[in-house]
Amino acid sequence: MLDFDRAHLWHPYTSAIDPLPSYAVESARGVHLRLEDGRELIDGMSSWWCAIHGYNHPALNTAAIEQIQRMAHVMFGGLTHAPAVELARRLLSMAPGDLRHVFFADSGSVAVEVAIKMALQYQFARGRSSRQRLLTVRGGYHGDTFGAMAVCDPVNGMHEQFSSVLPRHFFAPRPRPRFAEDLLPEDTKALQAILDEHADEIAALIIEPVVQGAGGMWFYSADYLQAVGQLCRQHDVLVIVDEIATGFGRTGRMFASEYARLAPDILCVGKALTGGYMSLAATLATREIAAGVSADGGVLMHGPTF
Repeated sequence: MLDFDRAHLWHPYTSAIDPLPSYAVESARGVHLRLEDGRELIDGMSSWWCAIHGYNHPALNTAAIEQIQRMAHVMFGGLTHAPAVELARRLLSMAPGDLRHVFFADSGSVAVEVAIKMALQYQFARGRSSRQRLLTVRGGYHGDTFGAMAVCDPVNGMHEQFSSVLPRHFFAPRPRPRFAEDLLPEDTKALQAILDEHADEIAALIIEPVVQGAGGMWFYSADYLQAVGQLCRQHDVLVIVDEIATGFGRTGRMFASEYARLAPDILCVGKALTGGYMSLAATLATREIAAGVSADGGVLMHGPTF
């Protein structure tokens, strides 16, 4: 098996010709991965942060079996079903702020793409066609698709070789104050300067709240997050919060943006959303965003198969 894997499977972030070694997993339970050679490993990464309840959880197994016996999948174009409606209801009941609409997608990267489209279409619908760029901070990671790559760290975000073909956005310095440290007046000056000069070009800020995950587990001050949210409001710039890695209790709160009492216009979730059982993500938006995109017969221009 491993010989075929090495010869034909192209794993993430590795060479197809000279790949990094892979370890064959025979089964998984709780926090443990059992390899085919009998060894057991503790999965400290929870399969890239998504298996928050552990592997082979009996309640999740039962739910998956019961659902697949009724229906595995139907497209969401023109159709709906009770599990999707109930999941949306629960998401809206627990999400921060005043989010009222849910768009389901198949991965975190796609949820970010949808969030970007929402922000751009909203600004276009308001007659602000010049607002076609985004604002973010260095050290961030938002996914590997093209729109998401463009708002990842331009130097250390794994996508530097694509820089010549990606949209050009605005990057403020990485947040200085660490978690629970005091915010100083100069900590937000660079971001404020970008807003002061370029607000009429910026559709939205996108940011990982409180912790930049793939950017080195950089925990930063919730006061910084609150301050930049307020600056965006002053400049009429939307706030997109990327909770794909931090959502569902990963930082001690249900959502990390709660530490800053931040009410986002758009919120992205994924990873832990299904406990690692299937690929699913969602983009949540306020009624104002949904109404803006939908004004004068407008529709959100995205339609994933799953």
